[in-house]
Amino acid sequence: MSIPTEHEFDFDPTYGYGLSELLALRPPMAPTGFDAFWRERYLAAREVDPNPRLSASSQSNPNWHVESITYTSTGGVRICGWLLRPKHGRITRGLVVGHGYGGRGGPEFDIPVDDTAILFPCSRGLSRSACPPIPAEAAGHVLHKIGDPTRYILGGCVDDLWLAVSALTKLHPGIEGHIGYIGTSFGGGIGALAIPHDPRITRGHLIVPTFGNMPLWLTLPTVGSGNSVQRFLKTHGQARASLAFFDAAIAATRISVPMLVAVARFDPAVAPPCQFTVANALNPPDHHETFVLDAGHYDYPGMKEQHVLLGDRVRSFLEEL
Repeated sequence: MSIPTEHEFDFDPTYGYGLSELLALRPPMAPTGFDAFWRERYLAAREVDPNPRLSASSQSNPNWHVESITYTSTGGVRICGWLLRPKHGRITRGLVVGHGYGGRGGPEFDIPVDDTAILFPCSRGLSRSACPPIPAEAAGHVLHKIGDPTRYILGGCVDDLWLAVSALTKLHPGIEGHIGYIGTSFGGGIGALAIPHDPRITRGHLIVPTFGNMPLWLTLPTVGSGNSVQRFLKTHGQARASLAFFDAAIAATRISVPMLVAVARFDPAVAPPCQFTVANALNPPDHHETFVLDAGHYDYPGMKEQHVLLGDRVRSFLEEL
């Protein structure tokens, strides 16, 4: 297995970084008020009653009871998604699963956990949680209210994750102390921002997380959401100050629970240096694990085998929830 050498992009999705250089990256300094900003936001989110409501789902699975769920997030936004509960065994743990910027069309039935209630929320503005005037596509969504940290869409999506935990614990109070989070790409970045401030989340798995190392994220060419932000900043440069509060790598330095982070050496959508900075920011290193993939957001030879190995590691990691 090796990173792709032939591709259709007009830039190098490795960005010229070797593995040793990727592992040496460190997060930027936090802006003044970073911790207070997130602490106040979290406390405000905890005051919201999620009022979860369940209804029948058209989807079915032999191992899981599948239900549609809605719950209330900050600002009165109603978040929609799916809840899986095992048909066999008892529920002793909870898991929230985020999604990428492509949204979510349904729950995933192959997450390697037992005795677990799994909530698959759609972040505000996306998929089942579409709510105009928030743009429903990634290029517009990532720009919504970007100049105001208190109203920026990414902050609202972090709120949605915290309220997902609140909804799970309201439905199953016995899972407190045993709640994990999984997030890919957009969901990985949102998870890195959310986890350090919510003591109810005790373990996290991030896959090719975005929004890390904003000084690099805002300069490296990409086909992902960063491209939209980079173009916007050419005429609205003042928004850079707001974005510093949403740096997933800075947030990761505040994470104290065990983490498993899968990062890619080649990725046209989320630049590998930004991913690795998130993983490298976790401290102490022996409390966490970094799993290196050859590529992300791109099909490559050996991908299936690598993801089987990652899946085995995820199963072991989540067994300790």
